[in-house]
Formats: sequence, structure tokens, C-alpha cells
Amino acid sequence: MLLFREPSFSRTVSRILRVDHAGEYGAIRIYGAQILVARRLHPAVVPFLVETVAHERRHAATFRELMWPRGTRPCRAMPLWGVVGTLLGLFTGLLGVNAIMICTEAVERTVHAHLNKQLAFLGTRDPVLSEAIRAVRDEEVGHHDHAHAARTSFGLAAHALDAFVAGTTWLLIWCSTYGALTRMRHAV
Repeated sequence: MLLFREPSFSRTVSRILRVDHAGEYGAIRIYGAQILVARRLHPAVVPFLVETVAHERRHAATFRELMWPRGTRPCRAMPLWGVVGTLLGLFTGLLGVNAIMICTEAVERTVHAHLNKQLAFLGTRDPVLSEAIRAVRDEEVGHHDHAHAARTSFGLAAHALDAFVAGTTWLLIWCSTYGALTRMRHAV
């Protein structure tokens, strides 16, 4: 049984849950690949990555638990999130600690903006989902802030990597919501 009767709202809530769950899966794959590389090449960053991937696993479980009562299934694009996340994690891990931090900062900044749009759309219509998104967003801000403080380079190459990671993250979000981002913006 669905919790909501309004079809367009219910459909958008399903898309929110799908993309949030898939995004956490992608983040798990990014950090997992970075850990794989960092254990050999950059051991000092491993504790941050291990803690961060634990948060992402908890976030994925939270969104997964919220799916069933709302009649939602996982995103069909999850394999894409997994492949892109793994490649992004391996690539940035091989580039070094600064690239890992740039990747984390760009992903978390993009996700933070996306979660804020979701919260604006939901308002008080689904307080349980809103609180879960708010809690995840607040923890993601901590990842972002840590990565930003740990960065050592802000030059042209760093800016290009940041733009690439942020753009890729946004594109995956847009594709996974079937354009619901645009509709949410108009509904707010």
C-alpha cells in the first residue's frame, strides 16, 4: 500500500528514493576503489575513506528501508552508478590524495545541492523522508568540509577535475530521476 494518493507527488518521491539510494551505491563504489588504491599508495588518507564509506553504507541502507513502504524499487541505472563510481574512485585514487579530496568535495557539493532541492520539494508532506534526507545531507556536509580543508591544490587541473566530477555526478542524478530534477524545481 502506498503512503501517498497524489500520483505526481508519489512518483517524484519514488524517484527521489531511487536516485538517493543509487547515489549512495555509487559513493560506496567511489570510496571503495579509492581505499583499494590508497592502501598501497596513500595510507594516510585511508582512515578518512573508511569512515566515509561506512557513512555511505548506512545512508544506502536508510534509503533502501524507506523504499518499500512507498512502493519504490531500486534504480535501474544502479549498474551505471557502480561502474562510474568504481572508475572515478580508481582514477582519482591513482592521481593522489589531492585528487581524492577534489573528488569528495565535488561529489558532496553536488549531492548537497540536490538534497536541498529534494527537501524544498518535500516540505512537510513526508516528514520521515525529509528527516532522513536532512540527516544524510548534514553528514555529507562533513565529508565535503573535510575534503575541502585537506585539499592542497586549487589550480587549473584541480578546477578541471572538480568540474568533471561534479558534472558527472549531476548527469547521473538527472538521468536516474528521468528529469524529475527539472520538475521539482518548477514545483517549488
